[in-house]
Amino acid sequence: MPDFGFIRVASAVPALNVADVDFNLSQIKQMTEEAANAGAQIVVFPELAVTGYTCADLFGNELLLSKAENALSEICDFATAQDIMVIVGAPLRVQGMLLNCAVAANRGLMWAVPKTYIPNYKEFYEKRWFTSGKTASNITEVCIGGRSVPLGTNLIINAGKAKIAVDICEDLWVPIPPSSIAAINGANVIVNLSASNELAGKHNCLVDLIKHQSRHCISAYIYASAGYGESTTDLVFSGNAIIAENGTILREGKRFLAKPQMVVADIDIEALDNERRTNSVFADSLGRHARPYRIFDTELRPLDFSKTSLERTIRKLPFVPSDSKHLSNRCEEIIYIQTEGLMRRLEHTHCKSLVIGVSGGLDSTLALMIAIRAFDKLGLDRKGIYGITMPGFGTTGRTHSNAIALMETLGVTVKEISIAPAVIQHFADIDHDIQNHDVTYENSQARERTQILMDYANKVGGMVLGTGDLSELALGWATYNGDHMSMYNVNGSIPKTLARQLIMWFASIDDKSNPQGTRIHETLLDVLHTPISPELTPADESGNIKQKTEDIIGPYELHDFFLYNMLRHGYSPEKIFFLAKHAFGSDFEPETIKKWLTVFCRRFFSQQFKRSCLPDGPKVGSISLSPRGDWRMPSDASAAMWLKMCDDIII
Repeated sequence: MPDFGFIRVASAVPALNVADVDFNLSQIKQMTEEAANAGAQIVVFPELAVTGYTCADLFGNELLLSKAENALSEICDFATAQDIMVIVGAPLRVQGMLLNCAVAANRGLMWAVPKTYIPNYKEFYEKRWFTSGKTASNITEVCIGGRSVPLGTNLIINAGKAKIAVDICEDLWVPIPPSSIAAINGANVIVNLSASNELAGKHNCLVDLIKHQSRHCISAYIYASAGYGESTTDLVFSGNAIIAENGTILREGKRFLAKPQMVVADIDIEALDNERRTNSVFADSLGRHARPYRIFDTELRPLDFSKTSLERTIRKLPFVPSDSKHLSNRCEEIIYIQTEGLMRRLEHTHCKSLVIGVSGGLDSTLALMIAIRAFDKLGLDRKGIYGITMPGFGTTGRTHSNAIALMETLGVTVKEISIAPAVIQHFADIDHDIQNHDVTYENSQARERTQILMDYANKVGGMVLGTGDLSELALGWATYNGDHMSMYNVNGSIPKTLARQLIMWFASIDDKSNPQGTRIHETLLDVLHTPISPELTPADESGNIKQKTEDIIGPYELHDFFLYNMLRHGYSPEKIFFLAKHAFGSDFEPETIKKWLTVFCRRFFSQQFKRSCLPDGPKVGSISLSPRGDWRMPSDASAAMWLKMCDDIII
């Protein structure tokens, strides 16, 4: 089984005794073995983990330094036996200087990177013992246990997909960390060996720095800092094990543990590399910050997903924040973006009238709520919003009553225009049998509704507000020049799974202390629980919705997952299938995921012509299909390779 572009890394905080190299070595070996057994290909230990960070003037002692160098040789041999790369902190003597180094060992080879920025302020006084690696920049090798080991701040270890560079503690806190330059020059995995002491409020700053650095470098960032066992004469070290990727914390250990800890995560190198390729300014930075890095090649043992599960959280709903507070803030922010976009368009066109087709479904409800906010902020009369419900052959009492209830309670102008007579006449004109419920039967209704909206907008001197969402655009689930068209669309970059949350947000803020607020709240909740349907074919015998969109084209939670991972990261169908199995678990059988993934790929390619002529509308998130913005694709691009890969997926 392929590794799908992942590498597995571990951040380890071992037990430690200050200046007890033998004890520390035994703990490093033990945790190295644990990391290897967990399938990790790289394990990172804290700054000066071999000796302890708080040795102070003992760093001038011959015995301590000799034992530390001997320990590094043992660690190298042990790492080779375990077939794992170990990166550990130790003091190294180099031509009359003492360097605070990160030493990497893999398959019998070692590399040493000295700390660049040596703090000497407040509680830090490292310059008493250590010299900056920049001072030793003319020295390119150091002898460790009889081995000649490359040394320098300009090292990148090329381990296949992973290009590894090093920060050491303070290096992260300076205005331009060494890892920033290393990342521009190709490093995509940054490790930080740290011994940062704990202070009230410092941890939040640290986490923000790690997230910030991984995002700005478009890299992974593996952070391991000293913990329990360091001297508490003046300071306390809480032990931080953190793994981040491109601005997101993948794994974070607990602080203040009186025992060793380790966190393990799978880093998506493919996603990082894709992000760098598509971010043109990242490549531009190389022209200004190119440096003569020394590249050293090695190999990591393969990551075999046939023998291990993915060590990474894959969210089923990638467009929807999992944390409730974050979700609420995100919804509010998106609604502001939609509202401001519509406000500016209304002002620019001098429109004081807006026409919306209100079906009682999810998307038109969201568009109506945005229109209300825009009119209120502009000081316009809500009666200038013309909500038109247009019942047809498939309209049910549930959606019709919800549409009327929303418009009445929100105080907009309510219009009801049945499309049935016009469509029946149209069927007669084109000689179509009304009993034949084919695509002509359905699309004729959608186009008649759009004609009514457009013509009514002309009548009142307004514009038509579109309601179609991002998920429908991705699948082409819209009638060309029917609901596909409008004069401005506030929902064009809102996926269906997010639209649900936005409606829920509106429901949560309604004032339920009065009858009007209660009615709006209850109506919004019922809209959320109504099956998604275009209602273009007749209802069942009981008058309930018979034509359910997700029965026809598949669950929107799957399609939104496919859409996000294909467009945001450029993943292949094979990788998307692998991730979907992990994310959805028992929610969907693998056969079901494969079926709808194939449908997604086929429809995504075949329906591009509809996306090539979309109305204007605001981008609200990282994914948009606007032909003027994020997505430019020929309408006749072949889907053959994607469909072939879907077909070849082994369940």
